[in-house]
Amino acid sequence: MSSDSRFVPLVLKTDTEPNMIKHFTSTACKFFTLVLVFALISFNNYAQEISKDPAAINAGQALFNANCKACHRVQQKLVGPALAGVYDRTPSIDWIKSFVKNSSAVIASGEPYAVKLYNEYNKTQMTAFSSFKDEDIMNILAYIKAEADKPAPDAAAQPTTGGGGQPAANAGLPSTYLNVILVGMIIILILLLIVLGFLVSALKRFIDQKTLTEEDKEVVHPTVTTGSIFKSRGFVFIVVFLTAALGFKAVINGLYSVGVQQGYAPKQPIAFSHKIHAGQYEIDCKYCHVGVMKNKSATIPSVNICMNCHNQIKTGTITGDAEIGKIVKAYETNKPIEWVRIHNLPDLAYFNHAQHVNVAGVECQTCHGPIETMDVVRQHSLLTMGWCIDCHRKTDVNTKGNAYYDNLVEIHNQSKKTPMKVEDIGGLECSKCHY
Repeated sequence: MSSDSRFVPLVLKTDTEPNMIKHFTSTACKFFTLVLVFALISFNNYAQEISKDPAAINAGQALFNANCKACHRVQQKLVGPALAGVYDRTPSIDWIKSFVKNSSAVIASGEPYAVKLYNEYNKTQMTAFSSFKDEDIMNILAYIKAEADKPAPDAAAQPTTGGGGQPAANAGLPSTYLNVILVGMIIILILLLIVLGFLVSALKRFIDQKTLTEEDKEVVHPTVTTGSIFKSRGFVFIVVFLTAALGFKAVINGLYSVGVQQGYAPKQPIAFSHKIHAGQYEIDCKYCHVGVMKNKSATIPSVNICMNCHNQIKTGTITGDAEIGKIVKAYETNKPIEWVRIHNLPDLAYFNHAQHVNVAGVECQTCHGPIETMDVVRQHSLLTMGWCIDCHRKTDVNTKGNAYYDNLVEIHNQSKKTPMKVEDIGGLECSKCHY
């Protein structure tokens, strides 16, 4: 008995220790698993927190204007829903990323919120932005949230003026100088006539002191009639001079206007209104003219770009379905729209849109005028060599954030205190535009 009693505790101890270790290990694994899951969830939420960094907001604004603004606004419904608060009313940030990259796949999966949106907006599928990175989408959300959080502007405090200042449409117009020359010549002629009048009057007074015959007196003091005035050499000279001067001015104006198409507004095959698209709906120019940031030409939008919106929008604000029907027909028949070119530089002149828009930061309106107010596009500026040179003389070089110009700015500042102009970096050299 005593022997059995002595070994019983030993058997119990040997049996219990593995169970305790196993139980402790299992509990520790569950605890660390929960901690890990919680950490991952917290990290994921932190990583997807909408940024308030100005750089992210600016990057998001650029992406929004170039890709989203055609169909969306932050505070108001357009083709698609208003985007203010989209990060709160959608299932999750991950859902937004998936929907932006491929909305049709999310809808096809039967996801309830996606299907609800699809049916609410007349079964319109959003363009897939598969090239967007998660960071791009988060930047767009940062911009949307920043705009949504802004206080509503006071309508009474809004300025009523139009767009920013534009270069004068007639900058460098030769007729201005010709007008000045013509007026100057007329003033000189009048002064000469006044001087001659004084001389003639003085001579008459001097001759009157002499004893003159009746015949001489008739010569000195002739009878003035309308006929004699018209037949006088002085009147004939004035008429001939003015006629020649005005004719010369007209010829010079005509020569200077060769190749100048300012105001040219041809009829287009489709009545496209920039006033509606760029003005009322504020569609970014770069959304349609896709080459402007990287090519010599801004490019005319293809029918496919038009159909991104008009695949769903079938009725126009002004023209009903007639003009949009032409776009649809061109798309269905796979035929390009034969737009009439408006802004056409001569072949001897080289102009690069990307250099001006992407590098220099020049706004479209600087050359094309208030395009957002035009129902029918016209050539706003002269686009002559003198007009371009005048711009190069007056425009500051956009050197901000561009290391290419650092040495040039340093050298320029050593000799001048004024901002560096385009002409200071060779903007007036012939070979810049002619080669």
